[in-house]
Amino acid sequence: MANKSTSIIRLVVAIGIGSALFIALTTVQIPLGFIPNTALQIRAAVLAFFAAVFGPIAGLAIGIIGHALGDALFYGGIWWSWVFPDGLFGLLVGLFASKYAIEKGGFNTKSILLFNVVQIVANAAAWVLCAPVLDILIYKEPANKVFAQGAAAFVANVIVVAVVGTLLAWGYSKVKTKSSSLKAEN
Repeated sequence: MANKSTSIIRLVVAIGIGSALFIALTTVQIPLGFIPNTALQIRAAVLAFFAAVFGPIAGLAIGIIGHALGDALFYGGIWWSWVFPDGLFGLLVGLFASKYAIEKGGFNTKSILLFNVVQIVANAAAWVLCAPVLDILIYKEPANKVFAQGAAAFVANVIVVAVVGTLLAWGYSKVKTKSSSLKAEN
C-alpha cells in the first residue's frame, strides 16, 4: 500500500512541476515568422521529457494543464484546439515510458531511437491531425490556414523534442545511473 501511495504522490508532484515548467516556458519561443502563431518552443521538449519519465497520465495532464494555464496567464484566453493536442502528445509519448528505460539509467541508442520515432508520430497525430481538425470544428478556422499552422508546429516540435528532449532524457538517465550505483555501493 505504501508503494502505491508513493507512486501516486510522485505522479502528482511530477504533474505539478511539469505543468509549472510548461507554463513558465510558454513565452520562451522563437517565432517561425512565415506561419502566424507558430514557433519553436522549448516547452514541447519539457512535456516530452516528463511524459517519457512519468508516463501517459503525467503527459496528458501536463499537456492540458500547462497549455491551458499558460494561454490564460500570458495570452488572456485559452485556445482549446491547441490545448488538447498537447495533452494527446503527452499521452502518446508517455505510453512508451517503460520502454525508454530513462528511470533505470538505460536510455541508450535503441531507446533514443524509439523515443524519437514515438515523438514524431505523436507530434503528427497532435499537430497535423488533431489541432487543425479542432480549429475547424471549434473555431470555424479556414482549413488551409490551420493545416499550414499544424504542419509548421509539427516540424518545430519534432526538432525541439529531438534535440532538447533527447538531451534532457539522456542527462537524467545518466544521473539516475550514477545515483543507482552510489546506492549499490552503500
